[in-house]
Amino acid sequence: MGAEVAAVVVTYNSARHIDALLDSLPAAFGDVPYTTVVVDNGSTDETLTLLRRRGDCSVVESVNDGYGAGMNRAVRYAPEAAEILVLNPDVELDPDSVPRMLRVLRRPDVGIVVPRTREVDGSLSPTLRRTPTVARAGGLSFTRLPAFAERIEDPRAYATEHPVDWAVGAIWLVDRECFDALGGFDPSYFLYSEETDFALRARDRGWLTVYAPAAGGMHVGGGSGTSHETHTMMMVNRVRLVRRRRGVRAAWMYYGITLLVELRRGLLGHRASWPTLRALVRPSRRPVALGASDAVLPR
Repeated sequence: MGAEVAAVVVTYNSARHIDALLDSLPAAFGDVPYTTVVVDNGSTDETLTLLRRRGDCSVVESVNDGYGAGMNRAVRYAPEAAEILVLNPDVELDPDSVPRMLRVLRRPDVGIVVPRTREVDGSLSPTLRRTPTVARAGGLSFTRLPAFAERIEDPRAYATEHPVDWAVGAIWLVDRECFDALGGFDPSYFLYSEETDFALRARDRGWLTVYAPAAGGMHVGGGSGTSHETHTMMMVNRVRLVRRRRGVRAAWMYYGITLLVELRRGLLGHRASWPTLRALVRPSRRPVALGASDAVLPR
């Protein structure tokens, strides 16, 4: 066995954030042995230059075949380790956060541990989620009613340790046995929903995702950029996820509600919703990375 924990990061035009993340790791790990592998998915900014100057990580240069594929590649290149720390490039970990997550991960049946995450201004980042359902497709998280809200907003849910359906994948500590049993992330999602899919498949096999507020970190957001295309990927992949897990009828219902939600958002001035609507209606307008002829989506 090599390092106790393998920290894996996928970068894409992440020059603004990657140094801060890597600088935070020694204090975050404390006395826990670790190694860091960064897979760069074809950055065109200064990310690679910054990484090459450092001596605290291994760098793997890759084509951009998606976040999940990049994470799987990072794990393959990492020395064998009992745990995998999955990190977005735009996060920073608090001191001693890894040992605190490890104590939770090593309990029976725990496959994924997520910490309490804050925004740059120090406010709580609501990272906990419920399973996607048709009733939760309507963008009604503001109601805070569990039947209609996928995102968990209630601050009380962030005060104590407990299992969750899934959580935003910016900071995840994953049991290696769990990772291997699932075959890693599903690369067909390219970007967005890969962590939802992973956590739900883990639950199907009896692995818990546990929220551990004793550990902490900050998520800046936007570390790999945002665009109309990424919003489209998010929406299309969510329909795809529902189709794969719940079948054709649920996917069509989810799809129809998503169309209405994006139409409403577009009319309210959210410009990213218009290309998303076109992509949902016309497969040829979907991002090439997702596959315009993917049969798992309504067409």
